[in-house]
Amino acid sequence: MSSFSVLTGKLVRSASKLRGGGSALPGLVVEKIDPDFIRRTLADLPLGVAVVSGTNGKTTTTKMVVELLESQGLKVFTNRTGSNFTRGVAAALLGEVDWRGRLDADVAVLELDEAHAVHFVKLIQPRYSLLLNVLRDQLDRFGEIDKTTRLLEAIAKATTGTVVLNREDPRVAGIAGSLDKQEVRYFGLHESLRSTFPNDDEMRGSSAEAAAAVLPADVVLERVAETDADFRVDNTVVTTGLKLRGVYNIFNAAAALALARVIAGPQANSEALFTALSNVEPAFGRGESLVVNGQPLELVLVKNPSGFRLGLKSFAAHGYSTMIAINDNYADGRDMSWLWDVDFETLAENGVDMVTGVRAYDMALRLKYDDVPVAAIDPDITGALKKFIASSGSSPMRIFCTYTAMLAVRRELSKITTVEVVS
Repeated sequence: MSSFSVLTGKLVRSASKLRGGGSALPGLVVEKIDPDFIRRTLADLPLGVAVVSGTNGKTTTTKMVVELLESQGLKVFTNRTGSNFTRGVAAALLGEVDWRGRLDADVAVLELDEAHAVHFVKLIQPRYSLLLNVLRDQLDRFGEIDKTTRLLEAIAKATTGTVVLNREDPRVAGIAGSLDKQEVRYFGLHESLRSTFPNDDEMRGSSAEAAAAVLPADVVLERVAETDADFRVDNTVVTTGLKLRGVYNIFNAAAALALARVIAGPQANSEALFTALSNVEPAFGRGESLVVNGQPLELVLVKNPSGFRLGLKSFAAHGYSTMIAINDNYADGRDMSWLWDVDFETLAENGVDMVTGVRAYDMALRLKYDDVPVAAIDPDITGALKKFIASSGSSPMRIFCTYTAMLAVRRELSKITTVEVVS
């Protein structure tokens, strides 16, 4: 079955790419005809499988872990499209295996959606897991965040080696209490930065007690600046330049360092790790910067209150033309009530030039309540993007967008500028 399923999957993948189809379709096909494909392909990797999950930051963190491990001379397989369901992993594997289904890699580092990770770990137990945070996101899928916590706990319990936890999130840190056979490591923040990264309870005005101050962390983010940051590792503070923008990405860097150091082991080359970290570019759509008509255009993914708040905090509105694109497709989450938990007052002075997407009028209404002027509304992303670019003139541009809106924007931008192809 192996050769047949790989051949079929590769043919579907080639046909899908020619038609501009979704990256997960070949994975869906191979899952149907060969349910054991993922387990069989990943089972014999020398360093096993690492799973990265949580509400925010999975794609960027996974990208960082991969590049950090590659700096140590390791061959790493990953699902770099950000398609984080099991079918996305299968589709990514089809692009890397040979015709007999053999994968040339030392380790797999996989970004997985919280709910689908629970199914994945039944196929193959990860040797490592990195759990980032628990925030309200896609309430129509996950319900309240206690359910999300239980999903992450199931991933941790299935892990055979080391679990890396965010000590600043009380729900994530609390998972350690349910583990017995796993080694537990932490990443965290200097106390001066904790107010910048509120957990879900703090965002909603309550105060959940956390043991962050007493939990020892392998990697601590000590200081954040526009172009560099300080990390405490092994009781030594290291300053490194960063190409990543956004405070949320820099905290993700602490998480990535913690996991990469565990996987690389005691022989890890620390200097190479930090050099690699300083050169990591943003993942597609996550602070990605393109050039359109000679001006920079930044894409900022937003998918829940925390992500949108941190995005607005990370990128100054002054001097930029701004567009917001909000869809409510399945991959975005159908419940957009979370928009009312975001403070948009920082956009009030300059206003928003264009609001688009399926939920454009909902977004425009939300902005009105924060006295943010909206110049134009057009639910059609293709038309709205053209108008936005034309009206921006010589100003740099920034687009805040939900996941499927981001994919649509990138698809249109690829017609007029260079956009990284991720397949």
